[in-house]
Amino acid sequence: MIESLLVANRGEIARRVIRTAKRLGIRAIAVYSEADADLPFVAEADEAVLIGPPNPAQSYRNVEAILAAAKSTGAQAIHPGYGFLSENAEFARTVEASGLIWVGPGADAITAMGDKINARNLMAAAGVPVAPGTTDPAADLDAAVAAAAEIGYPVMVKAAAGGGGMGMGVAVDEAALRTEYDKVRAFAERMFGDGSVLIERYFPRVRHVEVQILGLADGRVVALGERECSVQRRNQKLVEESPSPAVSPELRQRFLAAAVRAGEAVGYRNAGTVECLLDPTTNEFFFLEMNTRLQVEHPVTEYVYGIDLVEEQLRVASGLAPTFDPDALTPSGHAVEMRINAEDPKRFLPGPGVVKTWVEPTGAGVRVDSGYTGGNTVTPFYDSLMAKLIVSGDTREEALERAKAAVAAFRIEGPKNNLPFFAELLENEEFLSGAYDTGIVSRMR
Repeated sequence: MIESLLVANRGEIARRVIRTAKRLGIRAIAVYSEADADLPFVAEADEAVLIGPPNPAQSYRNVEAILAAAKSTGAQAIHPGYGFLSENAEFARTVEASGLIWVGPGADAITAMGDKINARNLMAAAGVPVAPGTTDPAADLDAAVAAAAEIGYPVMVKAAAGGGGMGMGVAVDEAALRTEYDKVRAFAERMFGDGSVLIERYFPRVRHVEVQILGLADGRVVALGERECSVQRRNQKLVEESPSPAVSPELRQRFLAAAVRAGEAVGYRNAGTVECLLDPTTNEFFFLEMNTRLQVEHPVTEYVYGIDLVEEQLRVASGLAPTFDPDALTPSGHAVEMRINAEDPKRFLPGPGVVKTWVEPTGAGVRVDSGYTGGNTVTPFYDSLMAKLIVSGDTREEALERAKAAVAAFRIEGPKNNLPFFAELLENEEFLSGAYDTGIVSRMR
């Protein structure tokens, strides 16, 4: 097993990885920016290294500073968490070229799945269903218009190098396409350094369902069930649950088999997620993208399968067998995760500030993965995620009842937060029925 691990991230995910590392007797090393010096993950690490000012480009995306910290502390491996450099293939290659262990998929798999058009084509060749769309980037506006006419409106205009719900727009006709194409292309160039755009069929009523995969050290790829991720604002997730209330046993087998084929197609190792869109009227699903990292919502899978995904990541990176029997995976119960963000609960606009009160809920089936505590400051430099509230139960109904109590007991004063939204959602008949889709938040607003 790896003996020392540097976590190249911050906040709740750094704290989460550090917790498992220390449980396993692995020396946990944190890196932090000047803005994060007082956060819990820094204090809980066995060692912590200041790597730069608040600007992520000068700290959490600063490859030289991170590698220097690894060298000075004698780290054996690097875990990238999610976001920042986690899906940067060049960083993964540089880590391994430096003689360190990369706790994640190989750089070639990250490259293959990082370009949405290339990923679509690879999945289609592997027999994974893909939505109607372009097989090459739309070179210019005229090409985009021609592609949309062939696919049929409405269409989704997507940044080929995008991810995490960023760099997307919907066009219901040619006039809207002309606007969205320029907007998405400019955003993609600014954010990703790549203005390539693809055009796909857009499904107005659709569910977002993803499958957790794990590429084992022996070369096998296993699927650890599905997660429902349809409660979203601006294409970014707010709530995830497992199993999906929309997925029957027969459909589940199709999902899992497709996800395994996707992983096998790129020789996948370590943790990853195959994201799909599900048409609830036909039970057809289509590949959306593969996230070549640990997902924010991994805890719901951990509850349902009774495993620690970070531990499994570390075992794969160490060349060890998993803690579970891949041929006897048995899910049990239901779990729901809510992302507690520092944002206005109505318009979802960021609301940083000093945390004056922080009281986490406790009780049966309740877990909080938090990045902050009382006295900390939520700054505007990073993502607004403050914590994840994860609640489980033997049934969906029990999990949701516990979730209501946990949301009511969670007290945060200081920064704006979206706890009131979750209280509203947990009384919403559409959500409680399980028959919801990605439009549920807009219908609530």
